[in-house]
Amino acid sequence: MVARGRFITFEGGEGAGKSTQITRLAARLSSLGLNVRTTREPGGSPGAEIVRHVVLSGAASALGADTEAMLFAAARVDHVDSVIRPAIEAGEWVLCDRFTDSTRVYQGASGVSPALIGALERLALQDLAIDLTIIVDVPAEIGLARAAARRGDGVTDRFEGDSLEIQQRRRRGFLEIAAAEPDRCVVVDGTLDVDGVEAAIWAAVEGRFAETGALAQRPV
Repeated sequence: MVARGRFITFEGGEGAGKSTQITRLAARLSSLGLNVRTTREPGGSPGAEIVRHVVLSGAASALGADTEAMLFAAARVDHVDSVIRPAIEAGEWVLCDRFTDSTRVYQGASGVSPALIGALERLALQDLAIDLTIIVDVPAEIGLARAAARRGDGVTDRFEGDSLEIQQRRRRGFLEIAAAEPDRCVVVDGTLDVDGVEAAIWAAVEGRFAETGALAQRPV
């Protein structure tokens, strides 16, 4: 039988540096002989990528926050069913840039009720469980400055353009989730240099999985 893979999600505000760290963790896990898949939300599957374009372009914002949340949920159903669940069942380690916590924080900050968010989450995940969530935490001011530098002359997406107050509220939301679910979530200081953040993330991964043997070196 193929051993079940693992599911690690990365969360944080704009400009937290999640994408860089996912790439680094994927390389480190791959060096151990593990099969690793990286993905993202919104998106990650052909159907979900269509929804990603609609949402991040701002085209759906006129429909209201509840409808936007439903669009995210529809994308997640396709992503989970066609990519995430099959990969984990095949023994792969799946690293996802944003997942359910981003919906709780971003749509929750937009006024979507926790009841609706919870119902949509249960619909999309069914029995899927997250093994570890890494929350890369940076002050909102720093994150926005990083996002602007990364974007350059590009167009601000649907969420980067929100006010500093909203970005600060989102940061608090992620930290509140981490405090409420310490068995799943680990907060990493995203203001460290890139190598320092990587080291903190690896310490969290080792702490979670080393004793189970899941990180044992495999032939490559």
